[in-house]
Amino acid sequence: MASREEIITGLADILNELAGVEQSDVTEEKTFTDDLDVDSLSMVEVIMAAEDKFGVKIPDTEMQNLKTVGDAVSYIEANQK
Repeated sequence: MASREEIITGLADILNELAGVEQSDVTEEKTFTDDLDVDSLSMVEVIMAAEDKFGVKIPDTEMQNLKTVGDAVSYIEANQK
């Protein structure tokens, strides 16, 4: 299981690769849409990559609740196998 820090680092890598977000900009309090400028299409790609990387399933209904990086980290942390 990945630690909280490993999840943040992994998400930063994914966001950098798929949405061009600087890894140093990815912190728990940042929102995906407002702070990191991730559009809805990129967000779907980020979620799919995170599911693969961390072995979790993030349903569409849950995706809308993941507003900040911290929300995503907490969800992944709680749902890892």
